[in-house]
Amino acid sequence: MSAGPGHYIVLRYGRADPDALLDGVASLGGPVSHMSATSLRLAGYPETTDRAAACLATARRQPRSGLHRALKRRLYAVQYNAFRHRFESDARSVAVAWNGITGTRAAFMAAARDAGRPCLYLERAPLPGRITVDSVGVNQSGSLPREADFYRDWAAGAPDRASSGWRAMAPQLVARAPKRGDVTQGAAQADLAGRPFVFCPLQVPDDTQITQFAGWPGTLQGFLDALDTAAASLPDGWHLRLKEHPSSKIPLTGALTRIAARHGDRVVIDNATDTFAQVAAARAVVTLNSSVGLQAFFFDKPVIVLGLAFFRIDGLVTPADSTDHLATIFARIGEEGFDPALRDAFMTYLDRVYYPRIETGPDGAVRVVPDLVLPKLPYPPST
Repeated sequence: MSAGPGHYIVLRYGRADPDALLDGVASLGGPVSHMSATSLRLAGYPETTDRAAACLATARRQPRSGLHRALKRRLYAVQYNAFRHRFESDARSVAVAWNGITGTRAAFMAAARDAGRPCLYLERAPLPGRITVDSVGVNQSGSLPREADFYRDWAAGAPDRASSGWRAMAPQLVARAPKRGDVTQGAAQADLAGRPFVFCPLQVPDDTQITQFAGWPGTLQGFLDALDTAAASLPDGWHLRLKEHPSSKIPLTGALTRIAARHGDRVVIDNATDTFAQVAAARAVVTLNSSVGLQAFFFDKPVIVLGLAFFRIDGLVTPADSTDHLATIFARIGEEGFDPALRDAFMTYLDRVYYPRIETGPDGAVRVVPDLVLPKLPYPPST
């Protein structure tokens, strides 16, 4: 007999769209029930202390006082205990969470893994109209192979896989809506084609992409320091063009202004022009690990990646391994390129295999398109 359905336990996110997607994906696999951040249990497990400390380390908002740290660590401990008890009480349960790698959501997934239960991590995908559904993690911690030959071999397996059909998604690319009045998505205020430039779309300083996956720069400030040093190596006539993230509540204006003052017209801050208009006009894009780096593939731009990213594969992008290495890349920036066939294979794999489609129904609710096949559960057959 084939294995019966699992029981999908969803950690509520607290916002309509993510919760609808969580339930939509989970319901494709079997019965769905919910837990929330208010789930608490005092009785603990041998792993509770270590798991709570790990969750505190991943929290986006780090406590500023010792008392606050102790209270938050204790909260994660009793949440972990409740989650763990629930998973151990349901022998066929599956954990489903949005992101799943910070704070309470990390506690939820750790509890499931420690109970021997499978997990599904969900998050918005960097491709338009798609969602991440991964049994291992999201972004850099996901299950996508990091070897170029995997994608080349996959594309060689069937004639229609070596295509550029993924480009049909390009018209759906829309820059993030601004949440700050000083960072907008407007029309270009200057002739972007006038001078060659490298575009750098900055990220939210306390986002998990920075706090967990910054790589050797360590922090967003470390990334800015590397750019500050390397900008001096750009060829004559070139400039580095910087834009703050439109969703960031942490302004970088002061730090960017100081960098620009040191370099004159070799560094330009443009917080007004639409992000993708700047990508389209750029000769290259440099990023820590922003999704805009991947989206720059739609514009056939060379991309330089400093941090950890699932698309940091030589040939797809140019990895930069140190400040000196970045300066060397900048010095020969006009010679940078990429492997078009590898990009076709990689993007076709993301399009057809990895990222399921989502759609908005007539009622405005966001749903996953129901052709998604969830990972096979490791449970014995039903009796």
